Amino acid sequence: MALAGHTILVVEDEPLIALAIVEDFKAAGASVHTAYNLCDGLRLADHPDLSAAVVDFGLSDGQGSTLCERLNERHVPFILHTGYTHVHEACRSGIVVPKPAAQGQLVSEVERLLRGPAASSA
Repeated sequence: MALAGHTILVVEDEPLIALAIVEDFKAAGASVHTAYNLCDGLRLADHPDLSAAVVDFGLSDGQGSTLCERLNERHVPFILHTGYTHVHEACRSGIVVPKPAAQGQLVSEVERLLRGPAASSA
């Protein structure tokens, strides 16, 4: 349960992909908040206990750049899980994991993010 005690925001507008991601994080012990559009993602990005986020860039109601900006402002690390090759500048601080990700890949990347920069250079 590597992510026990952590709260992860998953913003994904494709329900089956969202479900698979959420199940992976729950299996790793994380608490998960799910948003299926940009509007809900922005609202949930203000959650006080947020540890990290997984964001789809191309959402049904807009691009994830505003959400990336909000997460950057709050110093919440995030992974951009997207099929897009060109993303907004605000999203470049996140780790980009191309769709489709292998099962467990997003969890592993979030674990690495939460360990911090010292761990990722080892």
